[in-house]
Amino acid sequence: MRENAAKDRNERAGLKLVRMAIEQTCPVGVLPSEEAVLLLYGPEPIHEGEALAKSIIETVERLNR
Repeated sequence: MRENAAKDRNERAGLKLVRMAIEQTCPVGVLPSEEAVLLLYGPEPIHEGEALAKSIIETVERLNR
């Protein structure tokens, strides 16, 4: 059980770093808030990852226009 808890903490810490980088470099509005991610996608780390990936894709698409 402890392994799973540690793994979950590590996953969430990694996602938090990616979120921080996106918030600092990508256009405002491409990444929903953490609260919005919970409502739109769900509570699991994979849901945060999905939101992060979509925000990166949106940013690249904007840059290529």
